[in-house]
Amino acid sequence: MTSLRLKGLTFGLALLCHAAPSAAWELDGTRTIFMHTREGGEVQVGTVTFTPAGETVRFALALDHAKFTDYFLSMKEFKCLEGQGEVQCHVPYPYPHAGTVTRTDLRWLEHALLFLFKTQKEFGARLWNGLYYQLEVTDDGLVGTPQAIDLNLISAPPEDLTVPPYGAHERSEIDPQSRWFSGLRIR
Repeated sequence: MTSLRLKGLTFGLALLCHAAPSAAWELDGTRTIFMHTREGGEVQVGTVTFTPAGETVRFALALDHAKFTDYFLSMKEFKCLEGQGEVQCHVPYPYPHAGTVTRTDLRWLEHALLFLFKTQKEFGARLWNGLYYQLEVTDDGLVGTPQAIDLNLISAPPEDLTVPPYGAHERSEIDPQSRWFSGLRIR
């Protein structure tokens, strides 16, 4: 009887081990950034390197400028992605920031990945047409869902440079399919 219980216990433990969820995705090392099109394609646009530093994780963003086209909009050069009649331009966050994240607070990385969009026919930068990719940690990496923002908010430095300026009240939900890039993934 003891042998039978031991076999049952061993079998049960084996089932638990096989049913255990996979290890959570870690904010560590160099990861690739992909923009996903509404047609289901993806464009590799750069990398982000995560370096654990105690309670936080430092990040360094490196966009692959060979994938971008230079646009001179409203007296400033932007690195832009073109497609489907739309242009999405990266807008580097213009003020000093911590450059750190945690698994539950990805706001500074979200601020490093700001974009604006416009049609290819429109002239100048459309700062009120800003895009903010809200990131979520998944088992397969970070998934970014686009939200609408007004980039004019950062035309002057925020009062407190230690707090990311785009909080929940400064962002609006949009239909991801309304933009050429319907999402962003870091894996």
